[in-house]
Amino acid sequence: MAEKLNTGSHDLPISEALAEFMRDGWADTHEDVAPLPGAAYAAKRRARLTERLPGERLVIPSGTLRARSNDDDHRFRTHSAFAYLTGGQQPDDVLVIEPSGEARLFLHPRPSRAESQEFYRDRRYGEFWVGRRFDLAEAEAAYQIECAHIGTLPAALNGPARVLRGVDASVDALVSPSGDDRDAELAAVLSELRLVKDEWEIAELQQAVDATARGFEDVVRALPAALAHPRGERYVEGVFGLRSRLEGNAVGYQSIVASGAHACVLHWIRNDGRLDPAEMLLLDAGVEGDNLYTADVTRTLPLSGRFSPVQRQVYDLVYEAQTAAIAVLRPGARFREFHETAMRVISDGLREWGLLTKSQADAGLHRRYTLCSSGHMLGLDVHDCARARAETYLDGVLEEGQVLTVEPGLYLQPDDLTLPPELRGIGVRIEDDLVITADGARLMSAALPRRADEIEAWMAALAG
Repeated sequence: MAEKLNTGSHDLPISEALAEFMRDGWADTHEDVAPLPGAAYAAKRRARLTERLPGERLVIPSGTLRARSNDDDHRFRTHSAFAYLTGGQQPDDVLVIEPSGEARLFLHPRPSRAESQEFYRDRRYGEFWVGRRFDLAEAEAAYQIECAHIGTLPAALNGPARVLRGVDASVDALVSPSGDDRDAELAAVLSELRLVKDEWEIAELQQAVDATARGFEDVVRALPAALAHPRGERYVEGVFGLRSRLEGNAVGYQSIVASGAHACVLHWIRNDGRLDPAEMLLLDAGVEGDNLYTADVTRTLPLSGRFSPVQRQVYDLVYEAQTAAIAVLRPGARFREFHETAMRVISDGLREWGLLTKSQADAGLHRRYTLCSSGHMLGLDVHDCARARAETYLDGVLEEGQVLTVEPGLYLQPDDLTLPPELRGIGVRIEDDLVITADGARLMSAALPRRADEIEAWMAALAG
């Protein structure tokens, strides 16, 4: 049977003579591979998953490559549940945990060059096209898991199993859905296990936050050039993106670089606007580390280096709300409590400004000016643990080891006639990353200033 290869319509034909010439004459490049960072922690996580769903076969794919355009793929980013349980970051791999609790990792190993043309012809897996992959022995050493060729996966899935669905359609097709929400429960449990971070995860997150702080410093230093560029927002995006690639895997999510009234758009990622020194810049960005844990930090900066009185008015109210929210973080507190605390401060402030009556405030109408939640869990995903059941997350209580963001904001739309003209078009968000400790919370992003006067002094110092 002819070897199945991922080739393109414009690839040159291979003659029999060339195929024979390519077959041998290569040095042995097998490597002694050390275990991946975090491999021991991944083994403990698999054990915890088995304890939650004992006696079951569990199937967790890494995901597949996605086309960006024609035969050009997006850079691969593995599914977070797979990374959590293995540390792996390759496409088309599948973790199978047997009812006994033993794990096997099915993957596409580096083949023998004497037996396969893949290494120089296959655009998806070929070593000459995309770089070297592990052979089976190297993979077992790296992952500390028994490994097998992906081609043997169908035979291994010869009975009932729970599958993390929607990640790899070819894997979904191998196991018929049970129809009783068993697969949905697997997805929920995988999210819930990630609610509390182990010490290795917290260290990874701290590294990502520290790199993010350096990225924000890079941006402030680059503001003179960005202000002079017709696409200043995109200039800032590029500066931060450089830091994320130098110190990590990539940005953890699409950077929000919003100047002026763009800051009133919650997820402004077009980033195609000009910077105006009379306006502010809302920068919401995070470095994703090499092991895929991401930071998520926002600062709103006066592009002139100093807040105007009205900018300071809005900024100070958001700062007051965030400070109050952080103060209530502790083990045993309801998850929603910090958001409710921030919103009380925002609502009271809007009343003091004359924008809300007492009855409007009591009815929750402050949300016209601040529609989104004030924070979320953080980890391998920027909005981590998203499939956890409400009773364990949104309606649950905080626990030591959880990492979350606190990010209240005010978004005063430029066309909102309930606002005085001087407030229209101002958007402010302040976002920090925190880890819940035994008696409160530690500010992981403390390297970046929060108060308005600290922001101004920090910007002045970086400007030299």
